[in-house]
Amino acid sequence: MNTIQQLGLITRMDMLIRMQATGSPKQFASRLGISKTTLYRVLNTMKELEAPIRYDNTIQSFVYAEPVGFEFGFYKH
Repeated sequence: MNTIQQLGLITRMDMLIRMQATGSPKQFASRLGISKTTLYRVLNTMKELEAPIRYDNTIQSFVYAEPVGFEFGFYKH
């Protein structure tokens, strides 16, 4: 997976995490069309970038433990 693909994946993962709609790790990986191994690899990358991600068993979703912002891309002013 190249850098651009991984950044796109992180953007999609961030959206699902914010919506608290990831489901189980298996469901999350399936929604993204990736393996569980790749899912955990990208989650670890996000954590290295200081994303406070945790899994909430009550709602069966990955969530952010505290409010954070994430933005990638170019925008016209």
